[in-house]
Amino acid sequence: MLQQDRSLVHIAFYAALIAALGLVPPFSIPFLAGVPITAQSLGVMLAGVMLGPVRGALAVLLLLFLVALGAPLLAGGRGGFGVFFGPTVGFLIGWPIGAFVAGLVMQSLSFTKVFVSAAVAGVVGGIGVVYACGIAGLAVIADLPVLQAAMGSAIYIPGDLIKVAVTAVVAETVYRGLPGALLSRG
Repeated sequence: MLQQDRSLVHIAFYAALIAALGLVPPFSIPFLAGVPITAQSLGVMLAGVMLGPVRGALAVLLLLFLVALGAPLLAGGRGGFGVFFGPTVGFLIGWPIGAFVAGLVMQSLSFTKVFVSAAVAGVVGGIGVVYACGIAGLAVIADLPVLQAAMGSAIYIPGDLIKVAVTAVVAETVYRGLPGALLSRG
């Protein structure tokens, strides 16, 4: 019973972390033509890497459930069922899948250093899976050719690579200080 309680706390904590990262104002990088970059995908990567596949995906699903109920937890204070019909729906669908895959990659690479496995997990789950879903959703909703949707989304990759590095540093630091807190390895 205590283990279930701890799992619920971890899931709720990472859902809250992703929501809190939505409060970070979007910022623009001049060489990226002013395209805003948000911090919430960092929370998605961290959920998968730190909690493992099931708990990580559940944390993201909890957040998305609250958003669907109307809680303004997405970047820019967006919330409500309508966000699931907009151009970012594919990315939102990709978040729990990406967290799940990131957690699986962390477990699969348990023989490697935490920093390396977290970085690979972030790239595969947090970028690869999320972008695959996001680009497909954008192409359908915006009636764009897939290549055009992919090219438009590619501009966000440098920012997401920074988030992968942050995820890897956090995972390594937590693992060194409190190995049991890296649930994807336990």
